[in-house]
Amino acid sequence: MILVTRLNGTVFALNPDLVERADCTPDTVVTLVDGTKYIISESVPEFIDLIMGYRAGLIAKAQRLDSTPHQLLDDEPDHSDPDPEKTAKVLPLHRKDR
Repeated sequence: MILVTRLNGTVFALNPDLVERADCTPDTVVTLVDGTKYIISESVPEFIDLIMGYRAGLIAKAQRLDSTPHQLLDDEPDHSDPDPEKTAKVLPLHRKDR
């Protein structure tokens, strides 16, 4: 979500993924994909910068999450937990003779 300002000064959060277009009539009019329109005090270039910053932040966060080590699953089952409900059994599948 990005924070934008209405003309009366109130700030609200807007999902930039729902923005269809931003028009510069003297005021900036943001149109969402469902047709909802918001008039905001930010200029179109400022609004675009907010969206670009939001998306760049998402990509940076995804890269940080991707670069952290993940715990790999062992090929061998964990025999320390004797609970049969938590242990999966592998059954061989046989093709039926026709």
